[in-house]
Amino acid sequence: VQLQASGGGLVQAEGSLRLSCVASGRTFSGEFLAWFRQAPGKEREFVASIRWNSATTYYTDSAKGRFTISRDKARNTVYLQMNSLKPEDTANYYCAAGRAITSSVRYAESYNYWGQGTQVTVSS
Repeated sequence: VQLQASGGGLVQAEGSLRLSCVASGRTFSGEFLAWFRQAPGKEREFVASIRWNSATTYYTDSAKGRFTISRDKARNTVYLQMNSLKPEDTANYYCAAGRAITSSVRYAESYNYWGQGTQVTVSS
């Protein structure tokens, strides 16, 4: 499985970005697709995940109400729409895929496949 993330960039606070992650090499069914992020000097943290077949979504508290994760089965792509961005959202954003279970979707260890990351920088 290869995951190719894109869509990052520089945006002012309160602006929006949409990240995309195209998956190739596998047809997903029960897997979870997720977005994590890592800021300099900090650990990688969970942002959001979506179950491929049911589209059930999960968010970290800081993302709720501002970010939306979605998937397009036909394009084998997962998206992260980010609105009302804040400087503290600045990080390298990674997409991931794996056969997580509901109770473990927030843990990086639950995912087997990772994209290369796309940088999001939010200026104040």
